[in-house]
Amino acid sequence: MAEKIDLEAVASNGDAHLDEPLANGLNRDKKSSPKPLLERVKKIVMANLLVILTVAGVLIGVFIGLGVRNVTLTRTQIIYIGFPGELLIRLLKMIIIPLVVCSLVSGAASIDPKALGKLGGWAMLFFLVTTLIASSIGVVMAFILSPGSVSVSTPKMSGTDDDVPASKEVIDSFLDLVRNIFPSNLVSAAFQSYATSYKLVTVNGTDGNPNITVEKVPFGVDQDGMNILGLVVFAIVFGVALRKLGEEGEILIKFFNSFNEATMVLVSWIMWYAPLGIMFLVAGKIVEMENVAKLFASLGKYIACCVIGHAIHGLLVLPAIYFIITRKNPYVFLWGIFTALATAFGTSSSSATLPLMMKCVEENNGVSKHISRFILPIGATVNMDGAALFQCVAAVFIAQLNNTSLNFIQVITILVTATASSVGAAGIPAGGVLTLAIILEAVGLPTNDISLILAVDWLVDRTCTVLNVEGDAFGAGLLQFFVDRTSKKEEGAELSEVRLEVPAPEHSPLIEKRGGKGNMEGANSESVM
Repeated sequence: MAEKIDLEAVASNGDAHLDEPLANGLNRDKKSSPKPLLERVKKIVMANLLVILTVAGVLIGVFIGLGVRNVTLTRTQIIYIGFPGELLIRLLKMIIIPLVVCSLVSGAASIDPKALGKLGGWAMLFFLVTTLIASSIGVVMAFILSPGSVSVSTPKMSGTDDDVPASKEVIDSFLDLVRNIFPSNLVSAAFQSYATSYKLVTVNGTDGNPNITVEKVPFGVDQDGMNILGLVVFAIVFGVALRKLGEEGEILIKFFNSFNEATMVLVSWIMWYAPLGIMFLVAGKIVEMENVAKLFASLGKYIACCVIGHAIHGLLVLPAIYFIITRKNPYVFLWGIFTALATAFGTSSSSATLPLMMKCVEENNGVSKHISRFILPIGATVNMDGAALFQCVAAVFIAQLNNTSLNFIQVITILVTATASSVGAAGIPAGGVLTLAIILEAVGLPTNDISLILAVDWLVDRTCTVLNVEGDAFGAGLLQFFVDRTSKKEEGAELSEVRLEVPAPEHSPLIEKRGGKGNMEGANSESVM
């Protein structure tokens, strides 16, 4: 009882001393000084400074664009307005090839081939499933909103007449995809890709009759545009080969690792220029538009269909998948990659956003380097959720414009073709429009109406790109969770094995005798007491 009273007295004395001022005259009450609150706000602002600057850049760009639209500008002056934005795209494109090749070589070389196969398999499964879901959302949205049921007048946009891709056979499109996986020249793959063109050949009849047939014969041409798919495949295989070399390959692996780290330093410098570049990119694009009211009046339902579909997939479906698997807040993850998403919106290029996305997921979302630098370049090439969704909406839209009713088989064909063709879609602005021609050919729809899609592609392509890079980032986050869980299981298994293998205590007669004597002495002393 005495002990309890003493303890309570000590506790009450301790509480009483908390209210007393310190010896140096400082009070303990922190509420009176507003300094910690200011410091906390300053810390939050400094931690998210780049995100805040990027958002401000987008908003200021919109206001500048709307303000300058009222002034009559020449084409040259519009180009000058977009010049700082053009510099950003050039800087990001400059860094793509060294970043993709070095990150994939070092990533593939640092992961065990068995683990590499598992990681690649899980990533491809995630990308395939999410792209199929995105395609399905696109078809459902197009049938619900029926964007092609209204009368559409073809809006005029500068520079769109020559951009409609020539029609190409479906089989040739997929053969081109396979050919680009194995580039004949790695140097030319950095700026050119293979594409099939056609020439008409007159063939005379061989049976003596004057039968003249005209045959459309395919032949290959090199077109401008990086063959990123071929570079990705080569870099992965080269990395695996370096790992197989063992000690001989270590020097080259270290070289690629150092090159990769140096490239990421350059990326961190470019990131601080991004807000300014995005501001002028957005302003320049708004000034460039000719008749916005007419454009939205005729194609407003199509734009709404694409944007709402992208919002559903990006804000609900992908976060739901991430939450169900990891049980973590997906919107915290999204906030960590906000700078990369804003850059994707500004540049409308998933390849150009790749350097910033790597930086964001590594520094803000805790994804390890060997995962982000292996998966994200593959995702930028293979995973095109936004493009697949927009292509499905566009295909149904064009079918509705031409009063063509799509049967179940044609809808399935659109879904499968959109998912497959998005794999080879170039990670460049308007890359998805080029693959849209494949889908239209597959279901027998006219490709001439692609000019309508091109008229609003500058807007839809931006939300496409945001969704594409978001899917890549969530894929990297899920793979990180998968790797962490696997490593924890392995550590647990190793610990249990160590516990099982703990040697039994040795039995020595001398120890037993000593122990017996000790026990006897202890018993005697207890009896004496």
